[in-house]
Amino acid sequence: MTWQKMSFLRHVSFVILSFLSVQSSAKSGNNSDAIVSTEVVNPPQNIAFCHASTVAFSQGHLVAAWLAGSKEAANDVGVWVARFSGNQWSPPVRVADGRSPDGEALTVINPILFSPKRGPLMLFYRRGKLPADWHPLRMTSLDGGATWTKPVALDPGISGPAKDKPVELSNGVVIAGSSTEYDGWKIHFERSMDGGNTWHVVYPAVGLPTVQAIQPTILDHRHGQLQALVRTKSGFVFSTKSSDWGKTWSALARLDIPNSNSGLDAVTLTDGRDLIVTNPLPYVEGRWDRHKLSVLISADHQTYRDVLDLENEAGQEFSYPAVIQSPDGMVHITYTWKKIYIKHVVLDPKRIYASRSTLSAATGHQ
Repeated sequence: MTWQKMSFLRHVSFVILSFLSVQSSAKSGNNSDAIVSTEVVNPPQNIAFCHASTVAFSQGHLVAAWLAGSKEAANDVGVWVARFSGNQWSPPVRVADGRSPDGEALTVINPILFSPKRGPLMLFYRRGKLPADWHPLRMTSLDGGATWTKPVALDPGISGPAKDKPVELSNGVVIAGSSTEYDGWKIHFERSMDGGNTWHVVYPAVGLPTVQAIQPTILDHRHGQLQALVRTKSGFVFSTKSSDWGKTWSALARLDIPNSNSGLDAVTLTDGRDLIVTNPLPYVEGRWDRHKLSVLISADHQTYRDVLDLENEAGQEFSYPAVIQSPDGMVHITYTWKKIYIKHVVLDPKRIYASRSTLSAATGHQ
């Protein structure tokens, strides 16, 4: 397919998506009235692939980052950034690529934005061909994502956040959910006592040997009580908990939230509820079914209700969500839309009621 045809098709789908976004924000019932707005972060470009977005709030506005290039894992994939200011997203800017210090062109993996309470905005990502060769890097921005420093390698033995944002606790400790994939899928956590500048590794208690898990997303239940939800190949989301500010963690326990081997993200809202964005679909070995992307709510940290479908279209992919709550209380979600666009949805959590189906209570609850 020529670039001209691809550009035309992308333009048509962009127009359709924009129309559907307007329609979806006007719906009512089934919690869809909680949708304040939907829009595309990255307008039509001559880029065939985009994926793995992340979002943060810094210096009064939103910042989003994602991967884009010719195809997933290609050596031309880079990290792109856009800022939401003046009621619109700025034109995307490529801020990082996979080029190594010796000039070799490598690919880039999963950018993650982190906005600490004090200090610069941070952008983490990994560079490398295979999981065993991924090198974690960090860039910083003093102006809310407008300009960035050169990438700096993390300390030896540190992996950096795997997919989802680190969480800064009330005592100043920063917790990042990390994982490795070169010797089976294994999760761990990395703690920072200096706002995300230096880290040390914490391993969770050993869980079921058959559970392969990656990409923890962390929920802060306050007063040192933490919970991390993880992506697995076991057909369900699993959970681990900490009661000492992330120093030690329980064994992985299954939640009855279906997981189709797809990344998820979550946030504990200011009202104490947990909001989770995930693909609640059955796992089928050898396939990634990501056609449905949903919002789940828990008021007790163990019972999860499916309250809103953001997307549901058979044969398509809507995946790798990122979610934060901004200071004004709004929930911001970005995610991959058919590997063509990064979509941004704003929710008002005060309009979300747990009126839809209960997925379940946790099994093996710690």
